[in-house]
Amino acid sequence: MNTLFDLSGKTAIVTGGSTGLGAGMAVGLAEAGADIVLVDRTGCSETAKQIESMGRKTINIVADLSTITPIDMIMQRTLQEFGKVDILVNNAGIIRRTPAIDFSEKDWDEVMAINSKTVFFFCQAVGRDMMKRKYGKIINISSLLAFQGGILVPSYAASKAAVAQMTKALANEWAPHGITINAIAPGYMATNNTKPLRDDPVRSKSILDRIPAGRWGLPDDLKGVAVFLASHASDYVNGHVLVVDGGWMAR
Repeated sequence: MNTLFDLSGKTAIVTGGSTGLGAGMAVGLAEAGADIVLVDRTGCSETAKQIESMGRKTINIVADLSTITPIDMIMQRTLQEFGKVDILVNNAGIIRRTPAIDFSEKDWDEVMAINSKTVFFFCQAVGRDMMKRKYGKIINISSLLAFQGGILVPSYAASKAAVAQMTKALANEWAPHGITINAIAPGYMATNNTKPLRDDPVRSKSILDRIPAGRWGLPDDLKGVAVFLASHASDYVNGHVLVVDGGWMAR
């Protein structure tokens, strides 16, 4: 059974890998045996050190994914170092909180650019390499708000719903090429993005009261999910949006 989840010899690109969910998934993939290309606008030195301490190889690429411009450079460096891309985790993203009536075009465009446009074109770039070998695993990070509207985050909800539908569309087209594309939809997780919610005692309590698990999710809660979707254990799972929310949707 362990061989189903073994990622030895695999190369994974993880965007937004400096902290939070991205760092947690990158470490989880490395623990399963993968070498990791870390991408973040601030660098991922701490995550890289943790991965290298396991004996895995890493590349730490500083890149601003608010546009698609860096994608070619990231692919070139990855292929030069490792010769292939087996796994892509599209995790980088941003959020803007403003009442919809006051939401600006600038905030809308910035969120949609990194959360959905860059995700698509990164999938496209990696997909071209994966098709050459008839193998690949793409994991997009959607959100609970792909199913619900949320409060004060219209562009974030729209962008994450776009990721969910994009995942399904690509799965339909690329399955014949040996590529699986799935998405993880995290619930309320303890990350930088949710700090304003966790710092608001009223909002935080209302959220926790609805989560059957009774706690905020942690980056470690996505490790096993990411390894599953990146490994042979999920070879017949395609176009799926896997919710990891402590039971929120069940409530």
